[in-house]
Amino acid sequence: MQKVNFQLEGEFVELNQLLKLAGLCDSGGAGKAMVASGVVTVDGKRELRKTAKIRAGQTVVVGDVRIQVGGSATDGA
Repeated sequence: MQKVNFQLEGEFVELNQLLKLAGLCDSGGAGKAMVASGVVTVDGKRELRKTAKIRAGQTVVVGDVRIQVGGSATDGA
């Protein structure tokens, strides 16, 4: 399984945008289609909310790619 580490720049990122930023699709619209198809899980549970707020510490899996979401460098400052 391929592992991708993604660092947040704010409090959260919408799921469809995360898929785009992680390079799994070309656009936010394509990310929405991926989520709607039921192939995305967040913390082990299938996620169908296209703009679900993904926060630091969560894990998103699509196929054989695992995205580990980390906090921004300014957390706790």
